[in-house]
Amino acid sequence: MQKITWIRQQWIGILLITISPVIAFAGNLEKAIDTQVKTDIAAQTSQQQVDQLSDETTQMLSEYRDILRQTESLRAYNDQLNKLVVSQKSELDSIDVQLRNIETTQRDIVPLMLKMIDTMAQFVELDVPFLPDERQERVIQLQTLMERADVTLAEKYRRILEAYQVETEYGRTIEAYQGELTVDGNSRTVDFLRIGRVSLYYLTLDGLEAGIWNQQQWQKLDDSYRQSISQGLKVAKKQLPPDLLVLPVKTAEVAQ
Repeated sequence: MQKITWIRQQWIGILLITISPVIAFAGNLEKAIDTQVKTDIAAQTSQQQVDQLSDETTQMLSEYRDILRQTESLRAYNDQLNKLVVSQKSELDSIDVQLRNIETTQRDIVPLMLKMIDTMAQFVELDVPFLPDERQERVIQLQTLMERADVTLAEKYRRILEAYQVETEYGRTIEAYQGELTVDGNSRTVDFLRIGRVSLYYLTLDGLEAGIWNQQQWQKLDDSYRQSISQGLKVAKKQLPPDLLVLPVKTAEVAQ
């Protein structure tokens, strides 16, 4: 019995000796696995941090490139603005010079315009007396216009030139109109025939008397001219086609 007990103790000892390395190896393996797991977790965490830093770096690089493009665009825009500023400054200098010239021109042109109106008034007074009321009224309107502050200088000048153009046209046209003829204090309505500025005739409404403006006065014409003047009136009124007219002309004044 004692022998069997001793044998059992030997086997238990052998078994313990055999199992001890296995238990030690299992412990070491567990530790290694635990260490590897911790290492993997740390590596994963580090990789996540690296990925995050990479994303942040990529984003910053993209923002940097955007800023560079914006900076380049702003630089080009500023360069263009600088060119515009220089151009506008040059334009302002030019306008300033023009304004000074305009002031000088206005000082010079206003007396000229007044002289033009006075010359027209004298011309109308000394000219053949056709359409006297209309022409004198035109001169009065110009004189009144020059005193108005609400009318620009350019508009005043345009109106004066327009009046001169009307007077110029009189020399190239023929015209028939009715008006009052006053001779020796007697006034009556007659038909006037104007041929340019060469001659001015009248014919009474009954067709029995005709006359011509000659040497600053009205001169009665021979009855033989009444038919020609009547025909000329019809041509001027476009009642007859243009035709050859035999009419007297005013005689030139002889200088003393």
